[in-house]
Amino acid sequence: MARIQEIEPIRVADGKLEWRPVRRTLGIQAFGINAYTANAGELVVEEHDETGHGAGHHEELYVVVSGHAIFTVDGQELDAPPGTLVFLDEPTEKRGALATEDGTTVLAIGGARGEAFKTSPWEYYFASVPARERGDWDEAERLQREGLEAHPGNASLLYNLACVLAQRGERDEALELLRQALAAEPEYGKYLETDTDLEPLRADPRFNEVLGPRSE
Repeated sequence: MARIQEIEPIRVADGKLEWRPVRRTLGIQAFGINAYTANAGELVVEEHDETGHGAGHHEELYVVVSGHAIFTVDGQELDAPPGTLVFLDEPTEKRGALATEDGTTVLAIGGARGEAFKTSPWEYYFASVPARERGDWDEAERLQREGLEAHPGNASLLYNLACVLAQRGERDEALELLRQALAAEPEYGKYLETDTDLEPLRADPRFNEVLGPRSE
């Protein structure tokens, strides 16, 4: 048994979102479930869809447990007091929610239709945030490699593992993983020049080869 408010929150999405890892805390393997908490004016569900490299391509059910939120689904606003259920059956639907009261808590439950449950790629990155913040690169690397075992060739996980290895000074593998990540998702090239995790690579001439025409 656990209480949502007793699960240690992790600030993710550049500090804009407070994630409580319900699934990992309880060891749930059959479906995805996590909680998000926010005060008035803060995001309680990050704006996203379920089609990207970090996503699980899930159907999702959001349950407003406490407080009050305004959901936006494909541009349509939905008022969501406690007890509201918001179900999205299409991964392409753009969704997000803003808390309108302090202490707003939303449960997110999901899984891919017709498939056995697999942890979404984003969860491995979110789970590694505390390790990154305290400089525990061993743990951060372990979580990203665990993610790649579950999702071989995933661009998001390749990129984030490259960032971890860059911080560890393992340039050869970091650069190779960056090449693989950009081959899978060229859009990630926009982060190469500004991502501070990659700073240790910038003095290496091979980094400019990875940048290629994206730096122009």
